[in-house]
Amino acid sequence: MAIVMRRAFFFVLCLLILAALPGATGAQDAAQQVSARQEQLKNQLRDLENQIAIQQQLLDTARGKRRTLQSEIDAFNAEIKKTQLQIQAITVGITQLNGDIGVRNRTLSQLSKQLAAEKESLEQILRQTQMLDDYSVVYVALGSQSVSDFFKDLDAFTAIKSALAASFAEIQHTSTATEAEKEALEARLAEQEQLRTVAQLAKQAVQVQEREKQKLLSETKGIEANYQKLITSTERSAAQIRSELFMLRDTAAIPFGTALAYAQAAERATGTRAAVTLGVLKQETNLGENLGTGTWRTDMHPTRDQPVFVYITQVLGLDPNTMPVSRKPSYGWGGAMGPGQFIPSTWVCYGGFVNVNTNTCTPSGGNGFWQGPWQYVASKDRVRKLLGASVPSNPWSAEVAIMATAMLMADNGASAQTPAAERLAALRYFAGWTGARNPAYSFYGDGVMDFAAKFQRDINQLAGL
Repeated sequence: MAIVMRRAFFFVLCLLILAALPGATGAQDAAQQVSARQEQLKNQLRDLENQIAIQQQLLDTARGKRRTLQSEIDAFNAEIKKTQLQIQAITVGITQLNGDIGVRNRTLSQLSKQLAAEKESLEQILRQTQMLDDYSVVYVALGSQSVSDFFKDLDAFTAIKSALAASFAEIQHTSTATEAEKEALEARLAEQEQLRTVAQLAKQAVQVQEREKQKLLSETKGIEANYQKLITSTERSAAQIRSELFMLRDTAAIPFGTALAYAQAAERATGTRAAVTLGVLKQETNLGENLGTGTWRTDMHPTRDQPVFVYITQVLGLDPNTMPVSRKPSYGWGGAMGPGQFIPSTWVCYGGFVNVNTNTCTPSGGNGFWQGPWQYVASKDRVRKLLGASVPSNPWSAEVAIMATAMLMADNGASAQTPAAERLAALRYFAGWTGARNPAYSFYGDGVMDFAAKFQRDINQLAGL
């Protein structure tokens, strides 16, 4: 009877072990269901890119002509049409992300169910193994009617122990996969939010462009002679250009002449054109109007950025509770600092902060790296070196922010000083090196380059060119 019960016991354990084995996630099937739709969207996006390129050619042609009323109206029309097409491209990008988010949500749900089932099965195996551990190998041997039965029982005992180890491994594998899927989903949701912000900025730009076009038509009444009188009367003097305020995000505005002096010093130090640096800061300031101002405890990533932020403000002698940072969107994290919008975990490599344990600002060892302890090292403060300053670099300072922005743009390739390299560097500044190639973000890069062109005209006029 004891042997029969033991055999049944081993049989039950084997069933429990089988129950603990992972099932197919079905992620591949889910991905295949949306692949046709995604291909459709890619084709639609390519078509929009071609149309945008056509409008850009028309815009370049209009701007390249002698300034006439017609060339100005043509430029407005091309710019408005181009921006409208970019908004459509952003909408397609969001639709693409929605499909990917749907797949990842289903995958995450399946992985979560699988993980829960594996944990439940493991609990049952552990309970039954505890019961098995109450019987020694000697007891099993004495209870066997023959030598062959004993070895069969011993093999089953070993197999259960082995299966238990395998179950632990499967749970660890599924846990890792689940966490990776969560991170991927969070990244997609944050990207979606970022695209919505850019779309809002683009819609505002269309409204501004349309108002300026209508204002021009109203003031000139469609007559070329009136237009020529208008542009003559509206030309600004060098003194006016220098004294106009240059708006900066999360800090006080400064005279354009001061901002230009800082940007030109940064150009000499980094190779990033002054007009491009100012264009990035102008675009970031416009984004700030949409995102508002946040606080570090609410809007900043709790493990990656908050510990570093507290130490940065401590070194600078600032109160972290009163320093403005970017507000987080509905999904993802904010917490970027100053006009250049550096997140604390990026600023460390520009402002001279190193992890004491690794003596580097480069992340390693997961989120634990960001807990520190941290140390400020003046010799590693890259911004301070280029400015020739005697104090730690403060990202809320206009001079520091302009130099740091030029540095990051140079790191992104802007020092090549070609339009393509500068535009790509601006996109990398906003969306990272991976996201920079996404055509849905093109409005940001084009916006920076448009601002840069306007600033360059002012710079040229100040230089008497």
